[in-house]
Amino acid sequence: MNGPDPASPRPLVLASTSPYRRELLARLRLEFTVHAPEVDETPHPDEAPEALVKRLAQAKARAAAPAHPDALIIGSDQVAVLSGRILGKPGDAENARLQLLHASGRSVRFAIGLALLDSASGRIQADVVPFEVVFRRLTREQIDRYLERDRPFNCAGSFRSEGLGIALFERLAGDDPTALMGLPLIRLTRMLEAEGVQVL
Repeated sequence: MNGPDPASPRPLVLASTSPYRRELLARLRLEFTVHAPEVDETPHPDEAPEALVKRLAQAKARAAAPAHPDALIIGSDQVAVLSGRILGKPGDAENARLQLLHASGRSVRFAIGLALLDSASGRIQADVVPFEVVFRRLTREQIDRYLERDRPFNCAGSFRSEGLGIALFERLAGDDPTALMGLPLIRLTRMLEAEGVQVL
């Protein structure tokens, strides 16, 4: 008996405006559309990073559901944590410089939330994929040169691991390198298979 056709039998939607997540999902060679979810990303009081990203990943998927009532909808969210404090997207060079100076020689923990919603049934799978980055000891000059060349101002942690940011690191620890880029494809593949979508 042949397995299911690799093409999704139902529409696949990425609930994200991130170009990095769009590029990552394209690696699976499935047809998909993109929906920009409107979600308040403010953390709840005393909310743990893992709880935050899992909640937001699900909220993003659910926010896209009214526009896609019979689809499989992917939501994802990512935070970086240093010394117990969540590092947001820096937004500009000065904030990015401060984040990288603080991270120099230290370990930064990432929590990546992933959700897959069947909008027809309301069934949702959700998980959190961890990743850790240990930074080299960096000089201010190295940081400034990096920021000028890679401009990672819309990236949590102030780096692009898929770009020049890899030169900032001493080592990486995690089961899925795509998780660090914002969309854990290993876990997503298993979620899709649970919904009858065979990537291979």
